[in-house]
Amino acid sequence: MTKSFETFASTLTSHPVRMIGLALLCAPYIVIGIDKLLDPSSGVDEMLSYGLTPAGPYSAVVTLIQLGCSTLVITGFGRWIGALILAVFTVCATLLADAFWNQRLGFRGPLAEPFFDHIALSGALLLVPWYTLHRYRTGREDDWT
Repeated sequence: MTKSFETFASTLTSHPVRMIGLALLCAPYIVIGIDKLLDPSSGVDEMLSYGLTPAGPYSAVVTLIQLGCSTLVITGFGRWIGALILAVFTVCATLLADAFWNQRLGFRGPLAEPFFDHIALSGALLLVPWYTLHRYRTGREDDWT
């Protein structure tokens, strides 16, 4: 290996870069969760738009999942379970909110793109518990904490 590659690899695998990556992975949940905290009626309106009643409790649970699980992922306390919950939550919310297959053929595109963006985000979130549990199962020290 060249010295420049070693420097690059060392920088990219540093603790600050990992923390930035985890924060960016959780950024959508944090921003939307804070928005729901600052304007609770927007969360209630969102739940009503999907036909979920009682809308208030649904909105509160969604906000708790978004902010609570993001906190777990970023802090490292229960990181794998927080990421797993966010991944499952994202798939379920995407199936509800971005059901592009229910649209006529010419109108599917605008819903298909966010659907697959959210599926990709779920896949990235699944890598967090995979990595953590793989290292635990193989007996290696977990460097995610």
